[in-house]
Amino acid sequence: MAENLRWRERARNARRTRVAAQPATPLRSLAAGIAQAARQAFAEPYMLKVEHREIGLSRLPRALDGLRIVQLSDIHHSPFTGTEQIKHAIETANSLEPDLIALTGDYVSHESAYAAPCAELMGRLRARCGVYAVLGNHDHWTDAPLITDLFRAEGIRVLVNEGMRFELRGASFWLAGVDDTMVGLEDLPLALAGSRRDEMKLLLAHNPVILRRAARAGVDLVLSGHTHGGQVTWRSERSASGRPRRRLLRGLGRQGDTQIYVTRGLGTVVLPIRYGCPPEVSLLELRCVN
Repeated sequence: MAENLRWRERARNARRTRVAAQPATPLRSLAAGIAQAARQAFAEPYMLKVEHREIGLSRLPRALDGLRIVQLSDIHHSPFTGTEQIKHAIETANSLEPDLIALTGDYVSHESAYAAPCAELMGRLRARCGVYAVLGNHDHWTDAPLITDLFRAEGIRVLVNEGMRFELRGASFWLAGVDDTMVGLEDLPLALAGSRRDEMKLLLAHNPVILRRAARAGVDLVLSGHTHGGQVTWRSERSASGRPRRRLLRGLGRQGDTQIYVTRGLGTVVLPIRYGCPPEVSLLELRCVN
């Protein structure tokens, strides 16, 4: 009996050796690559990263050098993006001890039942000078008035084509927010009404397509989301020649004297996957360059 068991074990080991020794084929390599990519794509929505960028601004008052802004965007609270993912992002944002938190739209996806839980979670955000938000296209496709009211009840200032003079340390700049471009409600001139021609202007706008108009209007920095950084991406943001690609999906870009930061955001749409594009909490540190 013992000899029989030893024979069977040797036979199994021999079969394993033969399988392991089989030469790789293009088909096997392709199948293994697809399986690995699929595992990565379903795991990556949970791989939150903090992106820390310093942004030099010529019109930033010297007293505000080093101002820390945390940006969150595209939460998409839904069956795809649950409360634990959002809580983790909020805890991460608070741990960065920002001066200001900017929320740039798309808080829920299609179902208004997610609006109140999302607002309650966003209400846990803490910044020395407050939390400011604009709406995105998914917010309008769900219930924009409800989301606005719930956020305001949590102490979040929702900027709907409006601006204000943000004051800190005896200095100031114009902080503005526009409603969503995709649904046709953006009004940039209204958001900038009351600003001085020579003062720095920071604009919250869900859709980065506003960049050219913001540049013509003399905005210094735009914070946007909407793109999810591509969500599934196979290529870098620069072409083979080293130049930035025409459509900015993520990171820091520029149009003339106007800079824009596009965050990869937190949630997902269509499928609960990301690839080469992990979710992001952005820490933006503003620096004087004059």
